[in-house]
This record gives sequence, structure tokens and C-alpha cells, in this order.
Amino acid sequence: MSLFESTLVLLAIAVVLLQMARRLRVPYPALLALVGGCVAALPFAPQLHIEPRLALALFVAPAVMDSAFDIPPRELLRNWLPLVSLAIILVLLTAAAVALAGAWVAHLPLAAAIALGAIVAPPDAAAASAVLREFDLPRRTMGVLQGESLLNDAVALLLFGIAVSAAATPGDPWGHLVPRLLVAVPGGALFGALCGFLSLRIMPRLAETLSAVLTQFLMTFGTWLGAERLGLSPIMAVVALAAVTARYAPSRTSARSRLNSYAVWGVAVFVLNVLAFLLMGLQARSILTQLAQNALKQDLTFAGIVLLVVIGVRLAWVMLYGLVLRRFRRFFEQRVLGVAIPKARIGVLVSWCGMRGLVTLATAFALPSQFPGRDVIVLSAFTVVLGTLIVQGFTMRPLIALLRIAPDASLDQEVAATRRGMLEAALADLEDVTAEGIAGLRAELTAERNASVDRARPDTGYDRSRMRAIRAARRFLFERRQQGQIFDDTYHRLEDELDRAELQAARLDSTLLEG
Repeated sequence: MSLFESTLVLLAIAVVLLQMARRLRVPYPALLALVGGCVAALPFAPQLHIEPRLALALFVAPAVMDSAFDIPPRELLRNWLPLVSLAIILVLLTAAAVALAGAWVAHLPLAAAIALGAIVAPPDAAAASAVLREFDLPRRTMGVLQGESLLNDAVALLLFGIAVSAAATPGDPWGHLVPRLLVAVPGGALFGALCGFLSLRIMPRLAETLSAVLTQFLMTFGTWLGAERLGLSPIMAVVALAAVTARYAPSRTSARSRLNSYAVWGVAVFVLNVLAFLLMGLQARSILTQLAQNALKQDLTFAGIVLLVVIGVRLAWVMLYGLVLRRFRRFFEQRVLGVAIPKARIGVLVSWCGMRGLVTLATAFALPSQFPGRDVIVLSAFTVVLGTLIVQGFTMRPLIALLRIAPDASLDQEVAATRRGMLEAALADLEDVTAEGIAGLRAELTAERNASVDRARPDTGYDRSRMRAIRAARRFLFERRQQGQIFDDTYHRLEDELDRAELQAARLDSTLLEG
């Protein structure tokens, strides 16, 4: 079966699974990975193989760009203490614990054991975003988890590079390798920022064109590949690109361009996530067939141990971190700027949000073919990815209910307060205007301001009447087309106007799409 036909089959399966996930109220990545693993056991299942570097660039780069676009640098600075704890210390602790298990249980060489630890240590940005978006978690908790999933890969990949080089060149590779690796993270951030400012120079020339959206994808993939070729951190480069773009681009683009861009990016990232999680499950057969049958049971047992170590270390460290902060609350509140003391229930939730994803699997596949213990390392990485997605993904909603974590309404409240300020500014600016029809506009803005007390999107009488008028106009337009009194190009032009008017009048929660 050709690659194109296989992709169509995967997308068709994904449509069914997405609807099942929505009805069962489970995160779709967990269900996709589980079914992909089951399908891989069938004799007629498609054999799809993708080059690891291509997988990272194709699937991870857009996901990182999409996630980092919504996290400003000031949010990362505000949460610096938990991010250091999770993205640096926890990654190193997890890598060390897994390396110890690898050397002791599987008798891997030290460099190979450290490489395994670095591969499975970091939670994945794409997996975390796809799973966590299903839940209305506290905003600061979401910011910490998303920031962790963006930054921890840089630490893990540095450690991975050192371990692989040490295994390939026995002796003392540290002298020339470590300085180059230490430059990778800041160098990647600087390279990404430069690409971001270059994009800001290019995009105004392409305003109001479809080429602008295409250029955004070219800049994302180009930044990733360019950083990779220069030996810099591609993840940090894309994070910096997103930070610069999110800070300066919106004020330089039109409303139509933003609507087109957000719509295309939302669909593209969603489709790539769906394919990535299905493809992860389909790798099961190729991984198992490469293992020696006489050692399969032993290797599977070790892979299960690695999974337990990864989950256990995160649980222990996050709970210890929270316990220390609560025990010495006065010290941290007085001496550490901006620190937030997490509740125990939030600590339990954060400790369970350690889903691994495509970065872990692609990094494992990127190991050289003659790397010591490669087969058992790849099996362990796949087990950790599938295990965390299924075990933690399927139990996330029951855990949130058990912990009684209330939905966070602070976003709606902040949106309502800011919208009210915007409407007051608009009314103040119109005070001296005497043009015809201004009274109706003032009445509309006043009604919306008065309704913006505690709602993210007020539902005023004007809005309801406007929606009724739009439905009547839409019926008239449809009847004219059916009767052959207008051509299709006229119909679609006016349909677009009605669609935009309906989005403006509709409540925000009624315009959001689900998987």
C-alpha cells in the first residue's frame, strides 16, 4: 500500500477514534496510541517507517511553535523556580535513575545507559499540549507544565549528545564536546530570535495573501533545520522564534490575516498530532521483530521497569518539591521573588502529567545502528511513550475528579474585565461624535459593557436579535441560489460576510471546534 493510501487510511481511522475519545471523555492521544499499537499486531497492518530527523522536524517543530506562541517569556520567568525544578533537576534525576537501572538490570554500558535515561527523561511538548487541552486546569499549573515540556528537551538532548559521543569515541570526548553542547541552548535561542526578526521584516510584504501563511510554515521548519545544521538546539530556536513572533507580529498584521493564519495552524497542528500518535502505535511490530526471541521476555521486563522508574521518580520529586516549599513557606515567600506554594493536590496532578511522545521515540530511533543495546533502548523508549500516554492519559480525568480540582475561571474573569475596559475606551472615544446612527452604536456598546460583568463573552439582547436577523438573511440568500437568481460566486461572497457577522454576534464558546 502506498504512503498516500496508508495516510488516508490512518486519517479515516483517526476520525472514528476521535469521536470515540470525545464520547468516552478521554484524551485522544492515549486512544490513538493504544489503537495504533493494536492495529500493528494485525498481519495486514501497513508498514510505515519515517526517518527520525524528519519525524522531529515534521511533527515536533509545528507543535512546539504552536505551544510556545501562547507562552510569553515573562510567564516562563514568573515560574522560574518550578521550571528549574522540572525542566532541569527532574530531567537529570530521571536520567540518572534510568541509567542506574540500565546498568544494573540490563547490564548496559554506562554511556548507553545514560543515553537511555536522556531519551526517556523529558515529557513531550506535543503530547502534553494535546492531553492537557482537554481539561480546564488552573492557569499557572498549565503554564508550568507547558513551559516544562518546551524547555526540558534541550537539557535531555544535551545529555543525549554527550552520551552518544562518549559511546562512539571511547576515551575523553568531554574536552571538545562539552563546550560545543553548552553553546547549543543559548545559541539556538539567539538563532531563533534572529529568524523571528527576519520574519517580521518579510511578513508585512505578504500581508493579505495566502503566501503569508505558507511563509510562516517555511520559517518554522527553516528555523528548526537551520539550527540543527549549525549544531544548535532546534527546540530552543523554535521557542525563541515563537516568542518574537507572538510579541510583535499581531500588531503588524490585519484581522483577516490573523483569522486565516490561526485557522490553518490549528488544523495543521491537529492533523500532524493525530498522525504522530497513530504512527507511534504502529511502530510496535518493527520494534518487536528486531529483538531476539529468546531475550524478548527479559527485554520486556526491563522496559516495564524503566516505565515504573520514570513515573516513580517524577511522582517522588514533585511531591518532595511541594513538601519542602510548604514546610519552609515563610522562607520562600520572603526570599524567593514570585514563588507560588503549590497545594498537595496540585502536586499530585503535576506528578501525573508526564506523558512522553514523539521526541522520545524519534530520539531512540536516531541512535546509530551499531550503538550498544540499541534494540532494548528502542523497546524501552516505546514502552515509556505508550505506557505514559495510555496509563496517565486514560486516568487523567478520574484523577482530576478525585482530587476535586475546581475549574479555573480566572481566564474568563480577566477576559470580561479587559473587554469591559475596551468597551469603555470605545465609548469615551465616541463621546464627541455626532454622525448619523451613532446613537445606535452607543446603545449597542453600552449594552455589551453592562453585560460584561462576569462573562467572557456577553450574550446581549442585541446579539440575539442580530443572530435572528442573520438567520433570516441566510435563508433569503439560500433561496435565491436555489432558484437560480444569483450565481455561486455571488452566493459565496455574501455567505462569507454572513459568517463573519455570525461569529461576531455568537458566544465565544459556541464558535470553538472540537476534535
